[in-house]
Amino acid sequence: MSVQSLYTAATGMEAMESKLDVIANNMANIGTVGFKKDRANFEDLFYRYQVIPGSEQQNPSTAVGIQAGVGTRLSSVQTNFRQGAMEETQRSLDLAIEGDGFLQVTGPNGETQYTRSGNLSINRDGNLVVGSANIGRIIEPQVTIPANVTSIQITADGLVSVLSEGQTAFQQAGQLQLARFPNPEGLLKLGDNLYGLSDASGAGVLNNPGQPGFGLLRQGYLEASNVEPVRELIDLIQAQRNIELNSKIVQAGDETLQLISGLRR
Repeated sequence: MSVQSLYTAATGMEAMESKLDVIANNMANIGTVGFKKDRANFEDLFYRYQVIPGSEQQNPSTAVGIQAGVGTRLSSVQTNFRQGAMEETQRSLDLAIEGDGFLQVTGPNGETQYTRSGNLSINRDGNLVVGSANIGRIIEPQVTIPANVTSIQITADGLVSVLSEGQTAFQQAGQLQLARFPNPEGLLKLGDNLYGLSDASGAGVLNNPGQPGFGLLRQGYLEASNVEPVRELIDLIQAQRNIELNSKIVQAGDETLQLISGLRR
């Protein structure tokens, strides 16, 4: 039993190490626009059965049996898509999505990607893009802004209008749309605030903001990360204590083995 306790406690320490990795990533992205926090989920491993519950080999048959678990493991890392706080920026090309949905963009190799980050820019061709440290990704469907505009207006339902020099009325420049998924938690995380499709997420459905089930756009705002620092610190302390407790089990198992080995003297 002492040998098994060493391996069982080791699985607990490995599991908590994975939880620490998730917490560290959440804390590192407190200031990342549109970031959604992750949560590590765990499951117990298989059990060693000395007596199966209800076994007829016992007289009378046992009601509960004798079962000993052999540890735990990481089962999934789940993303919490709860709405983040709205931060006012007063910048006309900053957008926050209030509610469900993702902006759809085209990647550098033509692949379709999705984001909650709304810090938009205009590239040299006049297209609206989501910028990153590497490349600007064009918003789909494309919206082209003329070079001589003096004002840009984006309504809650995604209609983009521009006011050009010498004009007194806004002209429509395009329509922004949002994508929704049957299972957004199944999206593939690509970095750069981007998500990709997977078999688990299902196919995206495009529609205008404000339609049933789709969120609204807020011009001049950005959606902040939904990471709660206090909650992350509590989870960090809890993970540290779990590691300490499992290390105590390893120590106790080692002391038991040492005592048994000393019986030969």
